[in-house]
Amino acid sequence: MKAVNKDILRLAIPSILANITIPLVGIVDTAIVGHLSDAAAIGGIAIGTMLFDLLYWNFGFLRVGTSGLTAQSYGAGRPDECRKILTRSVFVALCAALCIWAIQWFFVTAVLAVVPCSAEVASIARQYFHVRIWAAPATLCLFTFKGWFIGMQDTRSPMAVDILVNVVNMAASYGLAVYTPLGVVGVAWGTLIAQYTGLFLALAILFIRYSDMTFFRHREELRTMFQWADMKWMMVLNSNLFIRSLCFMVVYVGYTSLASLYGDTELAVSSILMKLFMFFSFFVDGFAYAGEALVGKEFGRREETDAWRTSVNKIVRALFCWALGVGLVFTVIYALSGKGSIELLTSDPEVITSSMKYIGWLIAMPVISTLAFMWDGVFIGATAGVQIRNSMIWAAIGFVAGYAATYRLAGPQALYIGYFAHLIARAVYLSLEWKKQI
Repeated sequence: MKAVNKDILRLAIPSILANITIPLVGIVDTAIVGHLSDAAAIGGIAIGTMLFDLLYWNFGFLRVGTSGLTAQSYGAGRPDECRKILTRSVFVALCAALCIWAIQWFFVTAVLAVVPCSAEVASIARQYFHVRIWAAPATLCLFTFKGWFIGMQDTRSPMAVDILVNVVNMAASYGLAVYTPLGVVGVAWGTLIAQYTGLFLALAILFIRYSDMTFFRHREELRTMFQWADMKWMMVLNSNLFIRSLCFMVVYVGYTSLASLYGDTELAVSSILMKLFMFFSFFVDGFAYAGEALVGKEFGRREETDAWRTSVNKIVRALFCWALGVGLVFTVIYALSGKGSIELLTSDPEVITSSMKYIGWLIAMPVISTLAFMWDGVFIGATAGVQIRNSMIWAAIGFVAGYAATYRLAGPQALYIGYFAHLIARAVYLSLEWKKQI
């Protein structure tokens, strides 16, 4: 077990260090807008961010599928297949980016037509979107590179990329928003600059550290790169992960859209609380990424050894021990400093006062969500696409049912009831499915 814990920490710590900077970007963006402008500006950035969630989460399979497939090929000792997986995923990412550019005007117009928000919020969201959209190729390729690095049992490379992207994002967003006439739209320009900076670093790492993994190394390999027999499993897995992403949209876009029904103040509150909800998840995701890499490697070795099930179960038990420990720590932190955390993100007295009505959800979230987040990592490593898909179908149903059953009685509190219902549905389903999978 000592060796298992060592492997987990070797992979998890770099991811956690990188992930710490991810919520800081959102927090800095929200804080910049919150201190420069009013609740409408916070809401506009929240809607703008939601538009990209709606787009990019649908392509989450570029990271998730790449990670699991690469880890299994790595465990099976097939570097040629690792190289093919990366090439195919980058190709899909670039094609997807071109499609996103082509539909950008229709997309933002259609979404803003059905999302209830004030004209001021919609205007800010539209400006934000039409700047940040030009980062699509870099963003989607970075999904692929991150998943591939994790599958190769390397979390230091994505750590370096993530830290660079997020530091550049914070610095550029602050500088452009505060010191130029761009104002709050400078936040979008900061993101654009940061994404391409990260892509350049990822490519440099690939060609320097993984020189034997460069694209099209052999003519025969290039000829067979997109053969149906090799592509079929990837397409099946990605189709299930795509459905999973759509279900995520039901939850997270639904959360923001429904919050907008209660006015700009409640929309700002929901945006701030979600930032704090996700701050914890980025710590647990470090262990989930370790699960993807280690579980995937063991599944890749299953034809070589009869002991792989024992190894996988040891890894899973150790992962949950670490993750639950992190969850308890954050429960205590949020209980002691929940109001202070909110005040870091906004100076608007009305938003701060309204946020305190939901502080109990913030305190309860870490422990409740740990099982859902950790099982995702384990099942991704196992490339169990059907189970991952079904868990999010049940989660989306849980969110909708939780909100629909309580919104008349609980008002805005129903948003958080629905959100927690989706976490519980994910955790219960995947817990029941694990024995079948192993």
